[in-house]
Amino acid sequence: MSFSCPELNLDEMISVAKKYGYNGIEPRISAKHKHGVEMNSSKSFREECKGKSKESGIAFSCIATSCIYANPETNKEMISDTYKSIDLAADVGAPIIRVFGGVIPEGITREEAIDLLVKSMESVADHAAEKNVTVCVETHDHWCNPKHLAEVMKRVNHPAIAVNWDIMHPVRVEKVTMDEAFQVFKPWIKHIHFHDGVTKKDGKLVMVPIGEGDIDHQMAVQLLKDSNYNGFLSGEWIKWEPYETHLPRELSIMKQYEVED
Repeated sequence: MSFSCPELNLDEMISVAKKYGYNGIEPRISAKHKHGVEMNSSKSFREECKGKSKESGIAFSCIATSCIYANPETNKEMISDTYKSIDLAADVGAPIIRVFGGVIPEGITREEAIDLLVKSMESVADHAAEKNVTVCVETHDHWCNPKHLAEVMKRVNHPAIAVNWDIMHPVRVEKVTMDEAFQVFKPWIKHIHFHDGVTKKDGKLVMVPIGEGDIDHQMAVQLLKDSNYNGFLSGEWIKWEPYETHLPRELSIMKQYEVED
């Protein structure tokens, strides 16, 4: 994910992915990263992106957006941005966009927020399907409890709407086990975010290398293997170590877990 190397342009990001053995990249849009893949990118640049991906063999695994839906005041704008992001993903050859349910504002009940997220996903689902793009809602913010996001998925019930399982947040925020979260999300998982960390006594999260934190990546990988998951696992490291330090190390650990029985 481009949070590891926000200062790199697209060519440099692809080169780094190849150097360290990654199969894909995930540009985070609307975050002032230097890759240039944005909702306002020109048609010619989008074609160039798709060509560079094909030529290099480095896929666009996902377009990570900032779209949220739980706030009624910004909901229409976010739906508009979702349409634009779907089009962007289709143009560059990314099969998935990542979106958020978002923080539920004061005065909005959980049920109202679920209704709003359901309606939002229903409003973009057919367009996503037409573009061969899947919209994946991340387990993040106020949507880390597996039963809440599962309720959204059940009610939307559309193949173009799925879950981006960030394996950290349900465990850390809702105190569910890795297996419990997986079993709930299993029917809808189309994209994965991974990263390890330790929660200090003051509640602050400190990122650490995989295997040194609170998140059981080995179990997550095994659960995904056993379910024949064939999507991407995307490392999301925000404002952490230099990419030269963590990209090769974290990938090596994940590949080790992948070959273990």
